[in-house]
Amino acid sequence: MRLDTSQQMRTEMRLRMAPRMIQSMEILQLPILALQERIEQELTENPLLVDLRDAAPRSSDDVPAEPAAEPEPAPEPFDGYNEWAESLSEMHRPSRAARLEESDRKQDAMLNMASRPASFREDLAHQLGFFELSPEIRSLAEYIIYNLDDSGYLPSSLEEIVRDFGHNVTLAQAEEALRVVQRLDPPGVGARNLAECLLLQLTPDTPHRDLLATLIRDHLDDLRQNRLPALEKKLGVPMATLKQAIEQLRRLDPRPGARGGDDRSNYVVPDLVVEPEADGTYRVRLLDERTPHLAISRRYQRLLKNGHADPATRTFLHKKLQSARWLIESIEQRRNTLLKVAQAIVNHQKAFLDHGPESLEPLKMQQIADEVGVHVTTVSRAVDDKWIQTPRGIFPLKRFFGGGTKTADGDDVAWETIKQRLLEIIAKEDKSRPLSDEEIVEALAQQGFPVARRTVTKYRKALKIPSSRQRRKF
Repeated sequence: MRLDTSQQMRTEMRLRMAPRMIQSMEILQLPILALQERIEQELTENPLLVDLRDAAPRSSDDVPAEPAAEPEPAPEPFDGYNEWAESLSEMHRPSRAARLEESDRKQDAMLNMASRPASFREDLAHQLGFFELSPEIRSLAEYIIYNLDDSGYLPSSLEEIVRDFGHNVTLAQAEEALRVVQRLDPPGVGARNLAECLLLQLTPDTPHRDLLATLIRDHLDDLRQNRLPALEKKLGVPMATLKQAIEQLRRLDPRPGARGGDDRSNYVVPDLVVEPEADGTYRVRLLDERTPHLAISRRYQRLLKNGHADPATRTFLHKKLQSARWLIESIEQRRNTLLKVAQAIVNHQKAFLDHGPESLEPLKMQQIADEVGVHVTTVSRAVDDKWIQTPRGIFPLKRFFGGGTKTADGDDVAWETIKQRLLEIIAKEDKSRPLSDEEIVEALAQQGFPVARRTVTKYRKALKIPSSRQRRKF
């Protein structure tokens, strides 16, 4: 089928924007140690890049120069979604030569990607590039990916995703985006519960597929209790067949997100620090003193400018020059975006810094996105795997986001506060007669926090607190 002209232009613009966007979004996602590793790799591979921290250049020709001869304003915080969407509406159609040049640049951008293994969420986001998706669905799918837990599950409901994402997306669009995520590898990611996770891993070639699907949908509790004779009778299948199906079930992965291990290192290096000011406010500062300060070598700029180099060398240097400029710009965009996002978060969570975890405010990524002037997926990328050092300790930036409810007085309260109160109530209970979930609900209500029993059960399990029967001590 022949594409119309506007569709061709949109396709060409997507290809033309991809290399620069790939690099900018990737750099934004990198935590500080990975960023330093990436920069060191680029310094090794790109002769046009120099580190301004070097006190003794090798020769006068190697004296580093700033990235551009003309002063340029600092880049605004990066918003890949907006840049992408705007590019689709441009009516410029590049020449064939320009498209070939951009194709070469795309290959360079791919080759220059970081050597560190992609994290679980980064790998999933990269896989979205294999699907033909509208900007809205792609953006929603990315948002869902960065809201998966470490096991690969989606703990939020789609209604919460729609509410927090903003931009008037519909529940149907969220369902479509989730279906895309659930088609990614490893199988089972994006599930909302164990049964859905296991069902997503079944294929038409899976042995005893229909029996397995029935066991997963309706009889997981029977399997946990090892009620095989009852299942044999209930399902009308031979015990040998049932055991074969159970053996196949054991090969499925209940935690597909943990397959590659934890995204984080065993130790934490914060990207940012919060410092109290004299007026009682807090200021955020980047901890990037050990990060190389990149610039472009004046020696190679002269070589390109005077025209003495042969054509092959000039072509090589032009490509490396473009790659160097993209990297420097992406790092500066990361810096500005991360600082503005973190400062906005800190401004919202001043009470937490003043008084502690019980004062954490309900906060949505969409609120920060609106305040900073970027898309919500940019905020997701900026806070992913980033840690901040505060007077209260070192926390992941994602810790400061979360929904909430209303107190009995009508004030907003974060779910994190409810969790803290739940921990306090259980810590003070009589261990010979521990509180049931219903009694915890009553205790929270007496403190002015009306919540449902299912909410208490959910957070008790999330905090790995056993049931009242298991907590009982005689």
